[in-house]
Amino acid sequence: MRPTSLILPAIAVVAIAKATTTFLDRPEDNEFPAFAGFVSAASAATDEKPAAMPSEPQVCEAPEALLASIRRERELLEAQKARGAERAAEHDLAFETLEIERQRLADLKTELEGLMAKIDAAHTADVDRLVSLYRNMKPKDAAKIMNDLDIEVSVMVMGTMDERDAAPILAALDPVRARAISQIILERSKLPGDQRLDDIRL
Repeated sequence: MRPTSLILPAIAVVAIAKATTTFLDRPEDNEFPAFAGFVSAASAATDEKPAAMPSEPQVCEAPEALLASIRRERELLEAQKARGAERAAEHDLAFETLEIERQRLADLKTELEGLMAKIDAAHTADVDRLVSLYRNMKPKDAAKIMNDLDIEVSVMVMGTMDERDAAPILAALDPVRARAISQIILERSKLPGDQRLDDIRL
Protein backbone atom coordinates (compact mmCIF):
# COMPACT_ATOMS: atom_id res chain seq x y z
CA MET A 1 0.00 0.00 0.00
CA ARG A 2 1.29 3.52 -0.81
CA PRO A 3 2.41 5.91 2.00
CA THR A 4 -0.21 8.52 1.04
CA SER A 5 -3.05 6.06 1.55
CA LEU A 6 -1.70 5.31 5.04
CA ILE A 7 -1.16 8.96 6.09
CA LEU A 8 -4.68 10.16 5.24
CA PRO A 9 -6.49 7.66 7.53
CA ALA A 10 -3.96 8.40 10.28
CA ILE A 11 -4.72 12.13 10.10
CA ALA A 12 -8.42 11.40 10.14
CA VAL A 13 -8.05 9.16 13.18
CA VAL A 14 -6.05 11.81 15.06
CA ALA A 15 -8.70 14.43 14.34
CA ILE A 16 -11.43 12.10 15.45
CA ALA A 17 -9.49 11.24 18.61
CA LYS A 18 -9.16 14.89 19.55
CA ALA A 19 -12.86 15.46 18.99
CA THR A 20 -13.80 12.47 21.06
CA THR A 21 -11.73 13.58 24.01
CA THR A 22 -13.63 16.82 24.03
CA PHE A 23 -16.97 15.08 23.99
CA LEU A 24 -16.00 12.40 26.48
CA ASP A 25 -14.88 14.95 29.07
CA ARG A 26 -18.46 16.15 29.29
CA PRO A 27 -21.20 14.02 30.95
CA GLU A 28 -23.58 14.65 28.15
CA ASP A 29 -21.18 12.87 25.77
CA ASN A 30 -22.73 9.60 26.85
CA GLU A 31 -25.76 10.63 24.91
CA PHE A 32 -23.96 9.90 21.62
CA PRO A 33 -23.28 6.17 21.72
CA ALA A 34 -23.39 5.95 17.95
CA PHE A 35 -20.54 8.41 17.66
CA ALA A 36 -18.53 6.47 20.20
CA GLY A 37 -19.07 3.26 18.24
CA PHE A 38 -17.94 5.00 15.12
CA VAL A 39 -14.76 6.12 16.87
CA SER A 40 -14.09 2.59 18.12
CA ALA A 41 -14.58 1.16 14.66
CA ALA A 42 -12.24 3.75 13.15
CA SER A 43 -9.59 2.96 15.75
CA ALA A 44 -9.91 -0.76 15.09
CA ALA A 45 -9.59 -0.11 11.36
CA THR A 46 -6.31 1.73 11.89
CA ASP A 47 -4.95 -1.12 13.99
CA GLU A 48 -5.46 -3.66 11.20
CA LYS A 49 -2.41 -4.42 9.14
CA PRO A 50 -2.68 -4.00 5.40
CA ALA A 51 -3.02 -7.21 3.41
CA ALA A 52 0.33 -8.42 2.15
CA MET A 53 0.77 -8.29 -1.59
CA PRO A 54 2.02 -11.48 -3.26
CA SER A 55 5.76 -11.22 -3.77
CA GLU A 56 5.82 -13.39 -6.91
CA PRO A 57 3.17 -13.99 -9.56
CA GLN A 58 1.61 -17.40 -9.39
CA VAL A 59 2.41 -19.66 -12.36
CA CYS A 60 -0.48 -21.64 -13.69
CA GLU A 61 0.38 -25.22 -14.34
CA ALA A 62 -0.09 -26.42 -17.96
CA PRO A 63 -3.18 -28.50 -18.52
CA GLU A 64 -2.72 -32.23 -18.84
CA ALA A 65 -4.12 -32.15 -22.38
CA LEU A 66 -1.47 -29.64 -23.46
CA LEU A 67 1.30 -31.75 -21.93
CA ALA A 68 -0.04 -34.82 -23.69
CA SER A 69 -0.14 -32.94 -27.01
CA ILE A 70 3.47 -31.84 -26.54
CA ARG A 71 4.50 -35.41 -25.82
CA ARG A 72 2.71 -36.64 -28.97
CA GLU A 73 4.39 -33.97 -31.09
CA ARG A 74 7.75 -34.95 -29.67
CA GLU A 75 7.10 -38.61 -30.38
CA LEU A 76 6.08 -37.79 -33.96
CA LEU A 77 9.23 -35.76 -34.48
CA GLU A 78 11.36 -38.57 -33.12
CA ALA A 79 9.59 -41.08 -35.40
CA GLN A 80 10.11 -38.83 -38.44
CA LYS A 81 13.76 -38.40 -37.52
CA ALA A 82 14.17 -42.17 -37.25
CA ARG A 83 12.47 -42.73 -40.63
CA GLY A 84 14.68 -40.08 -42.21
CA ALA A 85 17.80 -41.74 -40.83
CA GLU A 86 16.59 -45.13 -42.07
CA ARG A 87 15.92 -43.78 -45.57
CA ALA A 88 19.34 -42.11 -45.61
CA ALA A 89 20.98 -45.42 -44.64
CA GLU A 90 19.04 -47.25 -47.39
CA HIS A 91 20.08 -44.60 -49.91
CA ASP A 92 23.73 -44.93 -48.90
CA LEU A 93 23.54 -48.73 -49.16
CA ALA A 94 21.89 -48.56 -52.60
CA PHE A 95 24.51 -46.07 -53.80
CA GLU A 96 27.32 -48.27 -52.51
CA THR A 97 25.79 -51.33 -54.18
CA LEU A 98 25.40 -49.40 -57.44
CA GLU A 99 29.03 -48.30 -57.30
CA ILE A 100 30.16 -51.89 -56.72
CA GLU A 101 28.03 -53.10 -59.64
CA ARG A 102 29.31 -50.30 -61.87
CA GLN A 103 32.90 -51.19 -61.03
CA ARG A 104 32.17 -54.87 -61.68
CA LEU A 105 30.67 -54.06 -65.09
CA ALA A 106 33.65 -51.83 -65.90
CA ASP A 107 36.03 -54.67 -65.02
CA LEU A 108 33.94 -57.11 -67.06
CA LYS A 109 33.97 -54.72 -70.03
CA THR A 110 37.74 -54.39 -69.80
CA GLU A 111 38.11 -58.16 -69.62
CA LEU A 112 35.75 -58.66 -72.56
CA GLU A 113 37.57 -56.07 -74.64
CA GLY A 114 40.82 -57.86 -73.87
CA LEU A 115 39.36 -61.18 -74.97
CA MET A 116 37.95 -59.64 -78.15
CA ALA A 117 41.32 -58.12 -78.92
CA LYS A 118 42.96 -61.53 -78.48
CA ILE A 119 40.33 -63.17 -80.70
CA ASP A 120 40.74 -60.51 -83.38
CA ALA A 121 44.48 -60.87 -83.21
CA ALA A 122 44.24 -64.66 -83.46
CA HIS A 123 41.72 -64.41 -86.30
CA THR A 124 43.91 -61.94 -88.15
CA ALA A 125 46.89 -64.20 -87.69
CA ASP A 126 44.92 -67.20 -89.00
CA VAL A 127 43.68 -65.24 -92.02
CA ASP A 128 47.17 -63.98 -92.76
CA ARG A 129 48.51 -67.53 -92.52
CA LEU A 130 45.77 -68.85 -94.82
CA VAL A 131 46.32 -66.06 -97.32
CA SER A 132 50.01 -66.80 -97.30
CA LEU A 133 49.31 -70.48 -98.02
CA TYR A 134 47.05 -69.73 -101.01
CA ARG A 135 49.45 -67.11 -102.32
CA ASN A 136 52.30 -69.62 -102.34
CA MET A 137 50.20 -72.16 -104.27
CA LYS A 138 49.88 -72.30 -107.99
CA PRO A 139 46.78 -70.33 -109.08
CA LYS A 140 45.08 -73.42 -110.58
CA ASP A 141 45.62 -75.47 -107.41
CA ALA A 142 44.34 -72.65 -105.20
CA ALA A 143 41.30 -72.15 -107.50
CA LYS A 144 40.52 -75.87 -107.42
CA ILE A 145 40.37 -75.78 -103.61
CA MET A 146 38.37 -72.54 -103.51
CA ASN A 147 35.73 -73.95 -105.85
CA ASP A 148 34.70 -76.36 -103.09
CA LEU A 149 35.54 -74.04 -100.16
CA ASP A 150 32.92 -72.19 -98.15
CA ILE A 151 32.05 -68.97 -99.92
CA GLU A 152 32.70 -66.82 -96.84
CA VAL A 153 36.21 -68.22 -96.44
CA SER A 154 36.88 -67.73 -100.15
CA VAL A 155 35.71 -64.10 -99.96
CA MET A 156 37.79 -63.50 -96.84
CA VAL A 157 40.94 -64.93 -98.43
CA MET A 158 40.47 -63.26 -101.80
CA GLY A 159 39.54 -59.95 -100.16
CA THR A 160 42.70 -60.01 -98.03
CA MET A 161 45.11 -60.93 -100.83
CA ASP A 162 46.91 -58.39 -102.93
CA GLU A 163 45.41 -57.87 -106.37
CA ARG A 164 48.45 -59.36 -108.08
CA ASP A 165 48.09 -62.61 -106.09
CA ALA A 166 44.28 -62.78 -106.19
CA ALA A 167 43.84 -62.13 -109.93
CA PRO A 168 45.38 -65.42 -111.24
CA ILE A 169 43.39 -67.46 -108.70
CA LEU A 170 40.14 -65.62 -109.55
CA ALA A 171 40.75 -66.26 -113.25
CA ALA A 172 41.17 -69.99 -112.60
CA LEU A 173 37.97 -70.28 -110.53
CA ASP A 174 34.64 -71.55 -111.86
CA PRO A 175 33.04 -68.57 -113.64
CA VAL A 176 29.86 -68.66 -111.51
CA ARG A 177 31.84 -68.78 -108.31
CA ALA A 178 34.23 -66.11 -109.50
CA ARG A 179 31.30 -63.79 -110.24
CA ALA A 180 29.77 -64.50 -106.79
CA ILE A 181 33.05 -63.78 -104.99
CA SER A 182 33.55 -60.58 -107.00
CA GLN A 183 30.00 -59.35 -106.27
CA ILE A 184 30.26 -60.12 -102.55
CA ILE A 185 33.57 -58.24 -102.30
CA LEU A 186 32.00 -55.30 -104.12
CA GLU A 187 28.83 -55.24 -101.99
CA ARG A 188 30.82 -55.64 -98.78
CA SER A 189 32.29 -52.17 -99.24
CA LYS A 190 28.78 -50.65 -99.15
CA LEU A 191 26.61 -49.86 -96.16
CA PRO A 192 24.47 -52.75 -94.85
CA GLY A 193 21.28 -51.11 -96.13
CA ASP A 194 22.73 -50.74 -99.64
CA GLN A 195 24.09 -54.25 -100.01
CA ARG A 196 22.39 -56.57 -102.48
CA LEU A 197 23.42 -60.14 -101.72
CA ASP A 198 20.15 -62.00 -102.25
CA ASP A 199 20.59 -62.42 -106.04
CA ILE A 200 24.04 -63.97 -105.88
CA ARG A 201 24.30 -67.42 -107.45
CA LEU A 202 26.93 -69.85 -106.24
